[in-house]
Amino acid sequence: MPEPISWAFAWPYYLAALAFGYLLGSIPFGLLFTRMAGLGDIRKIGSGNIGTTNVLRTGRKSLAAATLLGDGLKGTVAVLIVNHFYGQEMALIAGLGAFLGHLFPVWLKFKGGKGVATYLGILLGLYWPMFLLAAGIWIAMAFLFRYSSLSALTATLLTPIVLYLVFHQVQIAQMFVLLSVLLWAKHHENIGRLLRGEESKIGSKSKPAANASSPPGDESA
Repeated sequence: MPEPISWAFAWPYYLAALAFGYLLGSIPFGLLFTRMAGLGDIRKIGSGNIGTTNVLRTGRKSLAAATLLGDGLKGTVAVLIVNHFYGQEMALIAGLGAFLGHLFPVWLKFKGGKGVATYLGILLGLYWPMFLLAAGIWIAMAFLFRYSSLSALTATLLTPIVLYLVFHQVQIAQMFVLLSVLLWAKHHENIGRLLRGEESKIGSKSKPAANASSPPGDESA
């Protein structure tokens, strides 16, 4: 690993790590895969979101799985590459960039996904034991309640807490507090529907996208 970078010259490296992560994170795999499959614009289906849950509404489970893998691995790849050359501190910046890229991709006028797959992918690259635990929490909640959004909100609420209190990964926990806050903010409509008992469950049928300001159904990825 290279010698620590002097603070006087650090900002270009941090900016480069952020930009590298952002460019990887902004690749809209859900949109690309559905277009290549001849299904048109995923933004006109269901909730209008480009993430895994909405791709699943097309009825093409293989496309949903490919989207989940792509959205997750772009976060993993960003942090692993930067960590290999510049260490964990830079990798955290790259991870933040990848997450911001997924949420706010410049190619889609800053209207991206809700970040769950990318969140987990970043976690996999930075600290895989917590990834396994967070994925397990998501799966358990999804099995019990069949709400994708509730599963994601629960897993991302617990992730920084467990990272800090159980695994003592202070730096990683601090970044995941920020990622969790951003993810919860992107899920504000889901939270409202959950509280009103109006959130639809995993596997709900696809519908044309409604008003973009009020997307229907359960959506989290």
